[in-house]
Amino acid sequence: MPHSDSTTISSPPQTTVPSPPPERDRGGWLRFAPVQPLFRARAAQRLAVLAYHGVTDPSSFGAQLDRLRRLATPVSLQAVERAISEGRPLPPRSVLITFDDADRTVLTHALPALAARRIPAAAFVIAELIGTDRPFWWHEAAFLARHGGQARSLPSHGRPEQLLARLKALPDPDRRRSLHELRVSAYRRPPCQEQLGPDDLRALRAAQVAIGNHTLGHPCLSRCDDSTVHAEIAGAHLALTQWLGEAPTAFAYPNGGFDPRADSVLRQLGYRLGFLSDHRLGPRLPAHPLRISRLQVDSTTSTRRFDTILSGLEPAVQRWRGRPGTD
Repeated sequence: MPHSDSTTISSPPQTTVPSPPPERDRGGWLRFAPVQPLFRARAAQRLAVLAYHGVTDPSSFGAQLDRLRRLATPVSLQAVERAISEGRPLPPRSVLITFDDADRTVLTHALPALAARRIPAAAFVIAELIGTDRPFWWHEAAFLARHGGQARSLPSHGRPEQLLARLKALPDPDRRRSLHELRVSAYRRPPCQEQLGPDDLRALRAAQVAIGNHTLGHPCLSRCDDSTVHAEIAGAHLALTQWLGEAPTAFAYPNGGFDPRADSVLRQLGYRLGFLSDHRLGPRLPAHPLRISRLQVDSTTSTRRFDTILSGLEPAVQRWRGRPGTD
């Protein structure tokens, strides 16, 4: 799920600061904080897994990749699997690039930039959307609410992010029912959104972008019953296996939160890696392969703020302010 950037941190008293940075650089001043070198040195011995969604700014995304090539060691999903199976830590400054939801910009914008620099990545896809023109359900819900859609379980007024938070908090049957009510009551239908198709998945995989499981329909697993958790993971697993000719071995939790029931299903299906969205660095040899931390980043993030995310300083400040990352 697309996420919001952190808010600007107030400067210490009696300190001269420049004018407020642009929206894309909120928190970028942390790059000049005295503790940044210490965080950067510590990060060299950690694994940074970057969690993107779409790529809306190809130029900025390319600049981020160039920075990674200079400052880090890009690694593949297979390299992480191999490190765990052999019990050998990844190289210092290892970085794995991942994409959640995998809209078409992963193919049209991200892939050319990655391929030009020979940087591998992984894309976690929502299986029931593959080959369709349906929008992501959270985009659909926000559109429907703006165009007269109403549901008994949702407030009639409020901002889109409040609506989304409310939908996420509902038990999954209530979320689905509320979406249906929004659809039948809205006076306009949302525009179509062309999604990736099976051929696109195979093209990504051929270009060193591994394909992983992100469930059938991106529910909040913590709000699902046991049978739905199993169906969401196993159903997507079966579909991806049929499209790719091989079973996926990596999973990203929708909304980024660990679920022990999902962990059990993943182990039964032979998954080797599972990824959270907790906005943290992890060890170079993950101690819990199905609970690997990831850092949230966006293609529009400035290189200054990008540095503070990679070092772990910006995530630490967010946690100190009580604003942990979410998918």
